[in-house]
Amino acid sequence: MPFFHSTGFRMFLILTLALLPLGLVALVASLQAIRTADLEKEALLRIAVTQSARKLTADLASDRAALQLTVNALANRTADSRMCNRLAFFLAAQDRDGGRFYIYDRNGRRLCGSAEPEPSGIAAQDRFARRLIDLLPEPGYMVSRVRSSDHRIVALAYYSRRHLESVADPATALQNRQLTLRQGPKAMRVSRPALRDRGRPTSLSARLDPPDILLTLTVYDPPATLARTLSLFLPLLMWFAAAAVGWFVVNRLLIRPLVLLRRSVAAYRPGEVLEPLRRVRTPAQEIAALGATFRDITEKVATHEAEMAGALDTQRKLTREVHHRVKNNLQIIASLISLHARSAHDPEAVEAYASIQRRVDALSVVHRNHFAELEENRGVGVRSLISELSASLRGTAPAEARRFAIQIDSDNLHISQDVAVPVAFLVTELVELAMLSAPTSAMRISIHQLPESPARAELRIASPALTGSPAIVRLLDERYGRVLTGLSRQLRSPLEHDGQNGEYAITISVIP
Repeated sequence: MPFFHSTGFRMFLILTLALLPLGLVALVASLQAIRTADLEKEALLRIAVTQSARKLTADLASDRAALQLTVNALANRTADSRMCNRLAFFLAAQDRDGGRFYIYDRNGRRLCGSAEPEPSGIAAQDRFARRLIDLLPEPGYMVSRVRSSDHRIVALAYYSRRHLESVADPATALQNRQLTLRQGPKAMRVSRPALRDRGRPTSLSARLDPPDILLTLTVYDPPATLARTLSLFLPLLMWFAAAAVGWFVVNRLLIRPLVLLRRSVAAYRPGEVLEPLRRVRTPAQEIAALGATFRDITEKVATHEAEMAGALDTQRKLTREVHHRVKNNLQIIASLISLHARSAHDPEAVEAYASIQRRVDALSVVHRNHFAELEENRGVGVRSLISELSASLRGTAPAEARRFAIQIDSDNLHISQDVAVPVAFLVTELVELAMLSAPTSAMRISIHQLPESPARAELRIASPALTGSPAIVRLLDERYGRVLTGLSRQLRSPLEHDGQNGEYAITISVIP
């Protein structure tokens, strides 16, 4: 039985469909909770990125104001000798890396600046560019550019990643976050997430002042774990578990015992006593009663089978005895005919006795071969029947035909007794006809199965003595013709005669 058509599968399907609404309600509730958590996380992320952008904008504005005062004073020649030192002290107080800054005039001469060497990334011809902010992703700096009012002096302030991260770090407790500054196609990652294995990212951006700088805050979900996956699919697991438990209980208590009982019944062989309860263990009393009923039925069947087997054995012995007695009686008749033939002095009487004896011997050969094949119940073997019959015919042949040769070519075929008797008589009649016509001739008997019909075979008897001679015609008219016609009718097939080649052919039924 296919699995999808079994009662167990149908029961599981019914329980699954019955519990499906509860599972769907739980799943919708779980998804709604996840959606609410995502909205809360997005709102928190929006607040955080806006707060970080404001803090970073305020920090840049404060430094730009100090830089603007310094470059204007230098351009107006009102700056004292300690003004650069005060600017360095102010920037160092804001930046843990020391607040690097560098002030140049139009001739490329450095007027003031930090003691550390200037990072690479801003060429000399680009110092007076119009952009207020430049991102340098490769060295990892953001450059703030401030020009004097007369555009003759410029100040460049460099902010490292660490300083930008400390300023833009959101106050909210967002785990596994990443800050990125973008300016057109350029992007500089300010901070990295804490976890290497990152899940689904969520990003929001806010613009700084100047507006061509974009601050992006990305928060990565924790990596998917088995516990998180199970918590997500917990409603479906509960729905499936409820259906599986219901199916398991029904299957163990009812379906599986019935399946085992069916297998025991299907494996039952006549004569055995079925004991299904030895392999079927179930608390269901109805199934136990059904198993006991099968056991009682098989006990009765076994008893009847034993009685029938005894009766069949007795019948087989009686049939064997009948065949044995018929064979013995035919042999006694053949012996009596032989004794009478010896006491006869008229040649015609002797030939008549011999002719009768040959036919009795043919019938005796059929019974003997049928008796030999009786145990296997496969009919009479054609090859052994024709061989023994040919030997018997040569033994009872007239003196002038004792050297009459018979060649046999036969497939390994079997025929029923109803076919074997007329076949034996047909062969006897034709052999006797050939012996009387040409005693010193020879004969070929062949029996082959027809390729187009496994249940049919062709019996072909050929001899030069059976050609269309006057002697053959006379013998057929006087005696043999009517017998051959009657035998062919008994075999339910026409007997074909080729007088020119001396052949007789007929189709007989065989056991496939």
